[in-house]
Amino acid sequence: MTNDSHAIPPASAQVLAQRRAGVLLHPTSLPEEGGSGAFGRHAYRFVDFLAGAGMSLWQMLPLGPTHSDLSPYQCLSVFAGNPLLIDLLGLVEEGWLAQAQPTQPGEAPGFRIQRALSDGLAGFAERASEEQREAFESFRRDQAFWLDDYCLYQALRDEHGRVSWLDWPAPLRDRDAEALHEARVRLATPIERVAFEQFVFDRQWRALKRYANDRGVLLFGDMPIFVAHDSAEVWGRREYFTLDDHGHAVTVAGVPPDYFSATGQYWGNPHYRWERMREDGFYWWQRRIEHQLSLFDVLRIDHFRGFEAYWEIPADAPNAIGGHWVKAPGDALFDTLQRELGPLPLVAEDLGLITPEVDALRHRYGLPGMKVLQFAFEGGAANPYLPHNHAPDFVVYTGTHDNNTTVGWFESASAELRAHVQEYLGSPSEAMPWPLIRAAYASVAGIAVVPMQDVLGLNGEHRMNTPGVTEDNWRWSFSWDQVPAGLTQRLRGLAELYGRLPDQQA
Repeated sequence: MTNDSHAIPPASAQVLAQRRAGVLLHPTSLPEEGGSGAFGRHAYRFVDFLAGAGMSLWQMLPLGPTHSDLSPYQCLSVFAGNPLLIDLLGLVEEGWLAQAQPTQPGEAPGFRIQRALSDGLAGFAERASEEQREAFESFRRDQAFWLDDYCLYQALRDEHGRVSWLDWPAPLRDRDAEALHEARVRLATPIERVAFEQFVFDRQWRALKRYANDRGVLLFGDMPIFVAHDSAEVWGRREYFTLDDHGHAVTVAGVPPDYFSATGQYWGNPHYRWERMREDGFYWWQRRIEHQLSLFDVLRIDHFRGFEAYWEIPADAPNAIGGHWVKAPGDALFDTLQRELGPLPLVAEDLGLITPEVDALRHRYGLPGMKVLQFAFEGGAANPYLPHNHAPDFVVYTGTHDNNTTVGWFESASAELRAHVQEYLGSPSEAMPWPLIRAAYASVAGIAVVPMQDVLGLNGEHRMNTPGVTEDNWRWSFSWDQVPAGLTQRLRGLAELYGRLPDQQA
């Protein structure tokens, strides 16, 4: 490497320093079993598939409990796990549940999980070993920083018909001490169930992580920079967010108008009170990053540019046009995180219009950025997403969860663009998406990640999310009969050819 600014520094050593390949697949997209992907046999089979294919990274989206729109980027908590991922057969195997219960007619999967966990908690109370009981109590003690508020928040949310905490009675909305004490007594049973749910999630997740790591597969997580307004964290720690005395947002996040949107994007997440966070040494951020890095081997930070400067919009504005840029304390934050937590295996989502200041922040803390090949073929040879412009300190993707599948993208492109892509890639004998997958593997970028839809060669009907569209997102799943014979060998051959097998660099 001759360009030190693009060398992956010691902070990302061990995990990010080796050339690797991986797949992007959210656990909800695993083959369905009772209405949802789960930490059960399909997850373990998927790990075996990755290991056989020479892929050493499984990237996924945030694992938090979602609102009704199912978006993992606007969760009810940034610490908690989504109970829909829990494998009910695992409760049966533990001896806490008699049988995995089917969904009742007209019942949402969440209610089935809730019923099963209530029964599982009763079975745990009757039959758990002393070691298991101590593990539960230890989990509650160790995670109390976030778990206590989350359990109460979820119990109160259920009690009030799952409306936002902004619409709860004022004493509960504003966390009156007496009202909270009465609620903890009144709702002791559902609070216990939510705590048990999170214990089971954590137990199953860590078992899956051990299985993956033992087979050379690292788990690659995703962390949104902002927090949903209706979440346990904003309700529980209002002092960290730009809220008024009644809990309503004063300023919210988004991005300014650009080529794609004349009015910008109004996301609605309340902004952080950064100066307040600085006062206690960014303690909340320390705990958040520490928690995520206990769950994952690598972590992507969404909207990284918001740590250098963020688009601040008045909450009562009709769109994002009236916002303005405000400097963020990214240096102070990352200085603190590295001092307190040590080397950070983080990847910065730096897509879009990125300023030199954002690039400098990323380089200063040794964080790889991102390149997406579907963005590469317009704008001429200087386009930074083209493979000949890549550098080692990047993760290259054929597409992301917000993109069309590569087949769908290519089929919908103009004839002129398709011809340009084919000329650049020089692989007329291979059908899409394989020329783009090959380009990702061949890139000098340290890590190459391919969405599972591209691995399977699926068209645009199989995309995960369409930004700006509220219906039918986050629901895609695959089935094992979509995996063609010889796929693992084909992928492993590419990994070996382009030096992405970890044992090639031992």
